[in-house]
Amino acid sequence: MPTLGVNIDHIATIRQARKTVEPDPVAAAVLAELGGADGITVHLREDRRHIQDRDVRLLRQTVRTHLNLEMAATEEMVAIALEIQPDYITLVPERREEVTTEGGLDVIAGGKRLANVVQTLQNAGIPVSLFIDPNLDQIKASADIEAKFIELHTGTYAEAHQEQEQQEQLDLLTQSCDRACTLGLRVNAGHGLTYWNVYPVACIPGMEELNIGHTIISRAVLVGLERAVREMKHAILGTTP
Repeated sequence: MPTLGVNIDHIATIRQARKTVEPDPVAAAVLAELGGADGITVHLREDRRHIQDRDVRLLRQTVRTHLNLEMAATEEMVAIALEIQPDYITLVPERREEVTTEGGLDVIAGGKRLANVVQTLQNAGIPVSLFIDPNLDQIKASADIEAKFIELHTGTYAEAHQEQEQQEQLDLLTQSCDRACTLGLRVNAGHGLTYWNVYPVACIPGMEELNIGHTIISRAVLVGLERAVREMKHAILGTTP
């Protein structure tokens, strides 16, 4: 079964609503790890709407599992990543007006510029993951620029309301994971996964890690972060807390 990366962006969202000092994402990362998180994920956006530079620097010093830094493929973010040296980077598309990431990175259109970003980061010892839609052409392009990982965008699967549509999307994710593994890519997945829909994705052969944030933080508001993370670990395994 895949491991669990807990995205703590929305802890910072609550803090930034008042531009104050609490709740602290660094403290949240500690609680998530105590609850069983196998990794911590944060997205340092260009507009700094939630996670701040200070958070990433402190998390680099305090996270005991691994730190996954999501970011856009810009000169500013590359410079920050090279300074902080997270355990790995996930490159994501970013539009300032979006509420959350709306789709996968277009690796094909990124061409040589994106390949140069991947090479720069990996030459510095930071493995790179590309957040992409479950599209075979995008997977091939990811392998061509020698990224170490891809993260399959599970949003369409998560938003499917009909059982047939959900199964079709699950089949596409399974096919995509298999193709990626054949090409030598390691595979993660995330976006929109919840306690109720995560298990089928967790069962996909070759899946290494699921990055999940919103549903865990939403649950944590009611029951606490440690318990919310423990419950997600059980959901991934298909067991009862």
